[in-house]
Amino acid sequence: MKNFSWGHGVVIALLAFIVFILSMMFLFPNGQKNSEMVTDNYYEEELKYQDVIDAKKKADELPEKPVYSQDPKGIKITFPKDYNNSNTTVKFVLNRTDDQNLDIKKSVQLDASQSFIIPSQVLKMGNYTLRLSWTTDKTDYRMDYDVIWK
Repeated sequence: MKNFSWGHGVVIALLAFIVFILSMMFLFPNGQKNSEMVTDNYYEEELKYQDVIDAKKKADELPEKPVYSQDPKGIKITFPKDYNNSNTTVKFVLNRTDDQNLDIKKSVQLDASQSFIIPSQVLKMGNYTLRLSWTTDKTDYRMDYDVIWK
């Protein structure tokens, strides 16, 4: 048997590195979850994002903001009591990060208590991003909430 030299060590190290890289390529991608794009029209919506930034800034400046709460009936979004419902359009998008088929997008009217409910029947356990947007007197507002439905 020949003597072990530094050349043999370099070849063994190189082969070990190649095996490591190949195992990273073939073993780890199998464990990843489905990662979908948030929207099909990503680039068109990116150009309109300044409007979203302005709407979020206006919502941050409000003295009282809409709040959400969870109960067995669903997710309840409540606007401040002095909020004028007559000239308001409220929309929400409930994005599921791991499955686009579970997204919910709807336009709603506030009830007498200045709130609305997203029923629990349409929700599945997991993480959602609630994007609440509304327009009052031609002024757009938007707030985003991270929601964990259990």
